[in-house]
Amino acid sequence: MSDPNSFDPYSGNILTQGLGPILSRQHALTRLTYLPPLPHDIGNVPKHIRMHQLMMLRDFHIPSIEGGRLVETIDLMVRPGYRYRDPKSAQTWGFIGAEPMLQKTTRAPATAAVVVGHSGTGKTEAILRGLNCYPQQVITHDTFPHLVDKHRQVVWQSVDVPASGHSSDLAANLMMTWDATMGEYFPGSPRRFEAALAKDRRVGSKMLDEWRQVASSHFLGLLHLDEVQNFFRLQSLEKRRKQAKEAGGMELSIVEDQCLKWILTLTNTWQIPLLLSGTPDGIGALTKRLSNIERFVSSGYHQFPLFEDAKSPMFFEGFFKQLANYQFVQKRLEVTSELAELIIKLTGGIPRIIIALWIAAHRVAFERRKDDLSLDDFNRAATTYLAPIGPAIAALHSKDPQRMARYEDLVSRDDGYWSTFWSTVSSI
Repeated sequence: MSDPNSFDPYSGNILTQGLGPILSRQHALTRLTYLPPLPHDIGNVPKHIRMHQLMMLRDFHIPSIEGGRLVETIDLMVRPGYRYRDPKSAQTWGFIGAEPMLQKTTRAPATAAVVVGHSGTGKTEAILRGLNCYPQQVITHDTFPHLVDKHRQVVWQSVDVPASGHSSDLAANLMMTWDATMGEYFPGSPRRFEAALAKDRRVGSKMLDEWRQVASSHFLGLLHLDEVQNFFRLQSLEKRRKQAKEAGGMELSIVEDQCLKWILTLTNTWQIPLLLSGTPDGIGALTKRLSNIERFVSSGYHQFPLFEDAKSPMFFEGFFKQLANYQFVQKRLEVTSELAELIIKLTGGIPRIIIALWIAAHRVAFERRKDDLSLDDFNRAATTYLAPIGPAIAALHSKDPQRMARYEDLVSRDDGYWSTFWSTVSSI
C-alpha cells in the first residue's frame, strides 16, 4: 500500500513540514481519547486516598464523532491557509509588512469556523485536544526564506474573549498568551509585548494591530477565540424574562464594535484562519449581528449537543459504559438502563456535570461504612454537592424558553442557514 503522505498536496512548503502527518478520522479519534488508569486493588486503598484517585476522572475524555470532524476542520484551515502565505515569495513579506502595492495580490479570504454548545458539553476541551494533535505549537526553523537567522512559526493560539468584551482587554489577553507561549517554549526569552502591556493608557485598536503584525510575521496558523458570548452584554434578568415571552426572544447588545470589526479584518485582509467557540446565546447573537456571518463558518459549523437519550448508543455504549469502569468501591454498582436514565435526569446530559456527579456520588458513598455504590448515592449527591445547579438542570429539561431565559447560556437561538447546512453535510 502506498504511503498516504506521499500524496501530500503541501509538499515543499516549509510552513507545513513541522505539522506532522495528515490524520485519518479514526487516527484523530484515537489521539483525542484519554482514559485514566483503572482502579485496582481497591480493598487495600483507604477511602481518603480513593477520593484523590477519583479526581483523575476530570481528564476522562471520550471524543464524539463531531470531535473527529472538528480535528479535520482545524487541519483544513491551517494547512491550506499556509498555501497562501508562502515565505519564499517576496509578496508574502510585503503583505506582512503592509506594503500597499504588494497587498493587491489576488487571494481567497482566510477560512473560519464556529463551534457551539452549552457550557460543559466539551467544546473547548475538544478544540484544545484537536489543536494539540500537532506535534508542536511553536516550530523553530534553523533556516527560513528571506531571513538570515532562525525563525519561529506559531501554529496556533487559543485565548478567551475577556469578560469585559473590550478590545483593549482582548488585545491584552492575546499579548499575554503569546508571551506565555514563547516563554514556555523558550525559557528566558524576552517578552515581546512587555512594553505594550505596561502602558497606563491602553488603546485597543493599536494593541490589536500590534499583536496582529507580530502574529503575521510568525505565520500564525490559526487563532481560536473562546467564550465569544463575552462580546455581548447581557440584559437584566427582568428584561430577559419579559422578552422571553415575546416573539423573537431576547436580544444581546454588543459591548464594543471594534472587536467584531477587527476579527472580520483578520480573516478578510490578514489571512489568519479563525476558530470561534461559545454558548448558543453568544453564537446566536454573533450570527444576528453580522450580515456576512457566512465568512465565519466557511470551513464548518460544529455543534456539541447534550446527551438527551439514555438509550442512545453514543451515550450508553460510547460514554456511560466507559465511565462506569471507574468505580472506586469494593462492591460495584451494576451498569443498567435505570442508572443511565437517572444520570441523564440529574445532569441534563451535560458531560462535565456527569463527571462531577460521578465523583460526588462516590464521596457520598464513602461516608457509609459499607463499601459500595448505590442509586441513592447519585440522588443525594445531586441534592447536596450539585444542588446549586439543580434549577438550571430543571430548566434545561423543561425546554421552556421562559425558564431557560434565567440561565443565559442555556438559551438556544436560531443560528441561521449555515447551522442547517453544516448539519446536513455532516450527515452525508
